[in-house]
Amino acid sequence: MRIRTAAATAILTTLATAAATGVPATPAHAAGNTLTVNVGTVVRPVTQVASGGLYGVDTGGKPPLAQLYPLRMNHFTQPPPGGQQLGNGATQPCCDGLQVAGKVTSAGARQFYRLPDIYPNFPYRWVSWADWESKVRTMVSARVNASGVTNVDGYELWNEPDWTWNTSAAGSFNAGWTRTFQLIRSLDSVTPIAGPSHSQYNHGWMVDFLTNARNTGTVPDVVVWHELGNDDYLNVGAHVADYRAIESSLGIAPRPISINEYASPSQVDIPSVAVHYMAVFERYGIRDAERAYWYEAGTLNGLLFNNAPTASYWAYKWYGDMAGNVVQTVPGSWLEGVAAYDPTRKFVNVVFGGDSGNNTVRVNGLGALGSQVRVTLSRTGTTGRTTNQSAPTTVSTATYTVSGGSISVPVTGMDAWAAYQLLITPASGIASWQQRYEAENAAVVNANRFSSGSASGGGYVGQIDGSANSRNDAFVDFIVNVPQTRSYTMSIRYANGTGATATHGLAYNGGGWTSVTYPPTGAWGSFGSAVTVTVNLNAGFNTIRLAKGAPSFAGGTGYAELDAITLS
Repeated sequence: MRIRTAAATAILTTLATAAATGVPATPAHAAGNTLTVNVGTVVRPVTQVASGGLYGVDTGGKPPLAQLYPLRMNHFTQPPPGGQQLGNGATQPCCDGLQVAGKVTSAGARQFYRLPDIYPNFPYRWVSWADWESKVRTMVSARVNASGVTNVDGYELWNEPDWTWNTSAAGSFNAGWTRTFQLIRSLDSVTPIAGPSHSQYNHGWMVDFLTNARNTGTVPDVVVWHELGNDDYLNVGAHVADYRAIESSLGIAPRPISINEYASPSQVDIPSVAVHYMAVFERYGIRDAERAYWYEAGTLNGLLFNNAPTASYWAYKWYGDMAGNVVQTVPGSWLEGVAAYDPTRKFVNVVFGGDSGNNTVRVNGLGALGSQVRVTLSRTGTTGRTTNQSAPTTVSTATYTVSGGSISVPVTGMDAWAAYQLLITPASGIASWQQRYEAENAAVVNANRFSSGSASGGGYVGQIDGSANSRNDAFVDFIVNVPQTRSYTMSIRYANGTGATATHGLAYNGGGWTSVTYPPTGAWGSFGSAVTVTVNLNAGFNTIRLAKGAPSFAGGTGYAELDAITLS
């Protein structure tokens, strides 16, 4: 959504009011609350679902990959091939999805193409069905013919049809959805279709849309809506529950949910608000979510200013540092947070905020970390999108005695707008760099995550089966961060239940392909076997791909499941 006209500002009164006054709607401030973290209660694997943006990346060095890697970006929505959208007063179109595809893929993210951004104006100016269908054919053909482009996660068929669809000229949106869906499927039977992308969640709209989609065989592969009101994080749980009930009542198989625009213009750059969205998106099973585009493209939606971090960047950096599994958090009034536990390095990472004054974070289930733990408390600034913050502020470092598997950490003098981090490690310390990377935490393309008691961290990636073309090639991209430029031994934990040898392609940092051979292990989903290879990595971030199929690779043989890689 972009607020550029009176029609746009009328769509959400709360947004218009906040934007006009410049005063964000903020949480009630009531000190004395406790955020509870239950390390032993796993929510799901870490995938940084809230780390995404609408038009968040542009071509060239805006933003640089060096600023993308630490955030472990999950998903973007970009203009389609040939997009002409002039967002927020821009004089040139930005960030065509095909043009930024290499950067998105290198960062380990995926992207939607927002098809109506083929129009230059917002709200979109409908011409005719002949014009629209010609545009759709051109855009879809460009994607199909881009044989080297991966990580295109779907066509977003329209954007905010509740107020941008021209019913008088084009007919009803639901009929238009069906017509456009069927046209796309006649041109591309592989790439997912996402929608309906309403500007806000509405029960009646969703019932009408899904009923028509079910009856016409045009149910989207990914269901999308926006959460753009002030404090809309309070409504995410109810919206998800309502959507799932509608889906079930209509006999529609569960779809992944994308919130591909979130946070109001007055709140998008408040670090603690970002934390609230991170927490609820993880808690309620959202697949991916993207910061809204209110101002300028190519800045990770205000996380960067002049290609350097703002205060909010550091909240997402802490979130990006999470590995292993997201674990349960129980908010205390406005005190909210998201947390993860990495069992291989035995550290707990809690990102929290939203309240002022003196509060407490209680962390349960720390028995595996020993009788004493080291706790580092840090905080962001609150300086908005046009002031840089070179690093977060370390507030304190202390050693705590674990009692009954728990500690309680007082956090005094909190700022309700700031984000905070508690990093909890064994008192003896942890390795200086991450050596094990779980497949379920990686970028998984055209494959699926599963759970297994024998998998390290409890999860793995299977169904890495596709190798026909760049639209259904299946691979796993690991973003790794190493201390030195040198050769590393990489151990790959896997399962191969075919009874015969299988192979994957291995490439890193855009280099050439070699083959990894997986002898049979006797059973699927059962891990204990590993193979080793040598990889030559650069100091800092590197992308390692294990693929059944990928561009410039002829394809692997047989099938294998991936548990984790370990570098040494």
